[in-house]
Amino acid sequence: MRGALPVLLIASAIVGCNSNKSQAPVVAAPIQGQAAAPAAAPAAGLSVTGKLMERVAATPYSYLRIQTAQGEVWAAVPETKVEKGAEVTVTGAMIMRDFESKTLKRTFPEIYFGTLAGSGPATAPAADPHTSAGQPAAAVEVGKVEKATGADARTVAEVWAQKGSLKGKTVTVRGKVVKYNAGIMGKNWLHLQDGSGDAKAGTNDITVTSNDGAAKGDTVTVTGVVRTDKDFGSGYSYAVLVEDAKVVKK
Repeated sequence: MRGALPVLLIASAIVGCNSNKSQAPVVAAPIQGQAAAPAAAPAAGLSVTGKLMERVAATPYSYLRIQTAQGEVWAAVPETKVEKGAEVTVTGAMIMRDFESKTLKRTFPEIYFGTLAGSGPATAPAADPHTSAGQPAAAVEVGKVEKATGADARTVAEVWAQKGSLKGKTVTVRGKVVKYNAGIMGKNWLHLQDGSGDAKAGTNDITVTSNDGAAKGDTVTVTGVVRTDKDFGSGYSYAVLVEDAKVVKK
């Protein structure tokens, strides 16, 4: 993917078909205390390094309160057992401001989504954020996926090629889930590929948001509304996105 998504978007998710960044999933577990917003924090896509002050486990993720040179920040990463007091680095960090977690009943002034250095690529539960960060699309063998049927059926490449005329319209796309992030900004985020499109141009991958679940490696058919030039802030934007999709595994 060529451009980026919040992360969640939080992801990203928020992250997107136009970006090399992805967004980490939000952890569904209570956190005690209030996160202090840093005076100056690292930018999206960089690293957050500091001393771990608090870890809150919530399978399959962990919330980390980190003391950095600029102040305390919160970060969300795939579940880790790192001990309090350890020096940690969260890579692929993406900042979300005023992020509200309805599950946590809390709004974070600033929170970073990424992957803990040394833990390997983030994987989503069978979750990105909104984004596990760092999931490589190449880890899933896509091959050639049969195109969906019906008047609104499109391949991934066709959605990209026809994005202008498809804006605001419903499409149905069948593909393989190469990245999946759950619970980002109240939605699940899927990256689909079907063997069509140009990987170098980023037109081989489409980002989809849904309330339905899936798992990395699933072959699914999604039906949702095409949105274009969707900007979630923090440098995460999508030239094309399929939103509020119904996901059927097949």
